[in-house]
Order: sequence, then structure tokens, then C-alpha cells
Amino acid sequence: MKKIAFLFLFLTLLALKSSLAQGCGDSPKGEGAQVIGFIQPQFDYNFHGQDAKGNSLNTSTFKFNRARIGVTGAIPYDFEYYVMLETSPFISAGGNPYLLDAFVTYKRLGHWAKLSFGSFKSPISLELNTPCNALYTINRSKVVDDLTTPNRDIGFMVSGGSDSLTIFGIPTYNFLKYSFAYTNGTGLSIADKNRAKNIAGRIIISPWDFLSVGASYLSGNQRDADSLNINVDKRTRYGFDAEFKMKNLVVQAEYLYGSDDGAFTTGGGCGGGGVTYPGPITRAGYVVMAAYMFPMRLQPVLKYSSYDTDLKTDNDPVFDVNATTTFGLNYFFNDWTRLQINYCMNTEDILSVKNDILAVQMQIKIK
Repeated sequence: MKKIAFLFLFLTLLALKSSLAQGCGDSPKGEGAQVIGFIQPQFDYNFHGQDAKGNSLNTSTFKFNRARIGVTGAIPYDFEYYVMLETSPFISAGGNPYLLDAFVTYKRLGHWAKLSFGSFKSPISLELNTPCNALYTINRSKVVDDLTTPNRDIGFMVSGGSDSLTIFGIPTYNFLKYSFAYTNGTGLSIADKNRAKNIAGRIIISPWDFLSVGASYLSGNQRDADSLNINVDKRTRYGFDAEFKMKNLVVQAEYLYGSDDGAFTTGGGCGGGGVTYPGPITRAGYVVMAAYMFPMRLQPVLKYSSYDTDLKTDNDPVFDVNATTTFGLNYFFNDWTRLQINYCMNTEDILSVKNDILAVQMQIKIK
């Protein structure tokens, strides 16, 4: 708790210094800093049915799904920085705050190319690269969490895209966007002690303002942290996604495929740890989501995800086809505050268990 208190005090003083220097401006484009972040207190109710005696096995808990605070800003004349910490005690293994994102960006080349160095999200998947505070559902789909692990890494990234264009008389914004990264492949807070690295990239084409189509790829030959020669996992990921936005309607879809020749890790969303299994294995899944914003700031959401946890194995009670249908409702009090209610109906092909979840979350953004 002392670490968290010190962090908040430090960021508050930093923001005060920024406001005094810039006339209380909150834009990161100046020389000062801007405190950013969000908190997501949440209530989960887990439906587990009854035991043989008819006693309820249901459980419930209050928690912080995410609790993040950080600093962003610019330094004359060509550099920007972004630092974000996760302070929720329910995410990290030890319950301690940890560094989530921290990178410096060189922007002299303009919108065509920005060079970033540090810790950041892997540039694969539409849902992964949607900020946690802007997700249409409370959590990402399991297929996305599993096949993007580690979803944050340390390394170098170049990203950018085209400026506004007019195609067939229709204006479009950022017709082409791209991100390519060269990273350790070990995830956050783990030093890489060998030559093996991950290469990942994503390209997005937007022929019109209302339509974006993306493709992503990752390849890595991850070895034991202390070995130069022993291959632990040769991983391959690729995916395709599309997003349609017109007025108040949003429709998203994506497909992800993953192949691991050695030990692989599942879970680990939001930078947390996961569970490691022996390989080889191939996995794949897809997500389809639709949301509509009504004038009264109500946004119903329907999302379906299907995840085959082992394409080569059928009728396996552990590695099986899992599907989740999420019925969601979002209410926006204002631009910074929203209420999300999700009912997740989970189904399995072979080992059917009672594991539906009702989640209620409030979110406040700090800007």
C-alpha cells in the first residue's frame, strides 16, 4: 500500500507541475505531463449449480478488474512518452502493482512512421488492440487472451499510416495503418537471456470511414531463459479482422490461429500470468460482436466467441471447443463514466459444466 500511496503522490505532483507550466492545460502535446488512467470496480456472480445434496455452489465476489494510473506527455521537440502501471491486487500473482506499459516514441517522421522503444502491447488482434477502457464487453474473449499471450512485451516498434485520402469521391481517414514490433517474446518483467526474439505485425486498410479490414502475424522461437540452444517453443500466430461502424452501429469480427511446437501458455490477459502446458498444439477461434448506441446512452451488446483449444484432438475433456455468448448492456453517464452489465453463457462440447457468469462493472476514466 505504501508503494501505491507514493505513486499517487508522485503523479499528483507531476500533474500539478504540468498544469502550472501550461496554464492548467491537459494536452500531452506540450512540454508537461498529463496523468491518465482508469479504475474498474466489479462484482462477479458465478453460477456453479448445486452439489449432490442440493446445496448451492454459486459464488460471488467484489474486486477491481483493472486499476491503472500513468503519465503521458511530450518533450520538445520530437519525443513522446507513455507510462502505465497496473495497481489492481487481483491481477498479478503476488498482488503487487507492476509496470504495464512504458515506452518512448520518436515522432519526427510524422504520421508515416513513429518509432517506439520500451514495453507495449503486441500489435496483433483487433480486440487486443482495443484499449481496456474502450472494450464493448467487460473482458476480452478467451481465444484472444490465450493466442496473444504474452500480450505485452519489451522491444522496438515502428507504427504509422497514411493521412486522410479521398477514394472514389468518398473521404477516408487513415486508409492504411501498420505496426511492426521486434520483442523479447518473454512478456513483461522477464529478461531475455538468449538471441531468440518475436516478430509481430498488423496492417489495417480502411477503404472507407465506416469499414476497416486488418491482418496480423507473429512468429517467434522462444528458448529457455538461460539457454542459447534449447528450443522451448516455436510459436506462430496469424489473424484476420474486420470492423464496420456506421452511425450508432458497430459490428466486429476476427479470426485467430496459433501453433506452438513446444510448451505454451494460456491466459495472461492484461499482462498477468497464465498456465503453461506442454506442446505441440494448434489452436484457433473466432469472435463476432455487435453493439448499438441508443439516444438515451444505452448500448446493448451481443458477442459470440468460439475457441477450439486443440485442433488435432477431438473429444478431449481438457482441450475442447469452448463457446461463450455474452449479453451485455452499457450505460454511459458521461464521456468518462460508464456502467457495464455482462451475462456470459459458457458452453463446452465434451465436458459440460455449469460456469455462467454475471458481471457488473463501473468505470471511471482519469484524464
